[in-house]
Amino acid sequence: MKNYFDLTGQVAIVTGCSGGLGVQMAKALASQGCRIVPIARRMEKLVEVAKELETGFGVETLPIRCDITDTEQVGNVVRETLSRFGRIDILINNAGTGAVAPAEDITDEQFNGEMQVDLFGTFKMARAVAKRAMIPANYGRIINIASMYGLVGNKIAPCSPYHAAKGGVVNLSRGLAAEWGRYGITVNTICPGYFWTPLTKDTLETEWFANYAKGAIPLERYGKEGELDTATLFLASPASGYVNGIAVPVDGGYTCV
Repeated sequence: MKNYFDLTGQVAIVTGCSGGLGVQMAKALASQGCRIVPIARRMEKLVEVAKELETGFGVETLPIRCDITDTEQVGNVVRETLSRFGRIDILINNAGTGAVAPAEDITDEQFNGEMQVDLFGTFKMARAVAKRAMIPANYGRIINIASMYGLVGNKIAPCSPYHAAKGGVVNLSRGLAAEWGRYGITVNTICPGYFWTPLTKDTLETEWFANYAKGAIPLERYGKEGELDTATLFLASPASGYVNGIAVPVDGGYTCV
């Protein structure tokens, strides 16, 4: 029986891999034999994640501390990964942040910070990995994690810089897909809905937000742990080589109504 998701021998860099959705996606890739390079700013958390992946799935890992807004640190991640493994097959750009405030009160610093992490950081990682590893190999899978808020606005949590940055990620992915497709590189976007993470926990647990979500989401619930796994594996798979430049909402139907 063919395993369409088999990633044995491949190497994936996962940003924002100190907790939440980043760790969940790293586990999904590791479950298919992929070696993982978890990166984030907190090295102590990365070491814990690396140990969990090695123990749970028997794969090699290489945790590297990195601030994705720092071009030099991004370049170092690529150099260290290539030095250790000699290849980078998959990049998951998951690191992100979120400024929540009425648009009229958002500061220049908040807006700029959102762009630097969510949009420019995503580009810096993709640029470095493509140039040094994927274009020379004539193969690659880049998965940029945007948000359903990159596809629509919202009335419940004012966060215009987040909408702008994640919308930018969606169309950046299309631009890179068009440009790098000739090199055998696919660039796609996943747009998650409301999932439990350390960043969203306090909001999702409030009664007023739970009531709002029940009315706004056709499935009437938040996303559960593991429900991003198959979208991640689908877009990372060598078998999905003709899927390029798409944005996949995993949002319980939020963006369909």
